[in-house]
Amino acid sequence: MSWITLKTTKARWEAELMQQILTAYDIPSRVLNIGAGIYFGEGSQAALQVRSKDQWTALLLLSPPEDNPES
Repeated sequence: MSWITLKTTKARWEAELMQQILTAYDIPSRVLNIGAGIYFGEGSQAALQVRSKDQWTALLLLSPPEDNPES
């Protein structure tokens, strides 16, 4: 199984929140620590990884909603 880094964050809690969203849609993911430094009490840097076949679905689920300008 091939994993790719989908997003990196300055705080592990942020990556874990995104992981919970993906879990709700049955998309396997994992969170890896990528930094040893502490940023203003938020914890260490982290990376969210998903299987390569789930990349685009995960990106759509984690992307902000598009604005619908009214005509």
